[in-house]
Amino acid sequence: MSGPAAPAESDPRPVPPREPELEDCCGTGCVLCVFDVYQIAQENYEAALAAWLARHPEQADDGA
Repeated sequence: MSGPAAPAESDPRPVPPREPELEDCCGTGCVLCVFDVYQIAQENYEAALAAWLARHPEQADDGA
């Protein structure tokens, strides 16, 4: 059963991840550096945003 798109208030727009500061990296070569984790989070955010925009095409021009 397919209904109308969910209203934005019950399906909030995804929030982008916070980019780490240079000082957030310890510089010891961690397997998953904070910058690697950020990159993964950014890719997940972009995919979630694309899916959200597909559900809410009227919000596509907001530029947020």
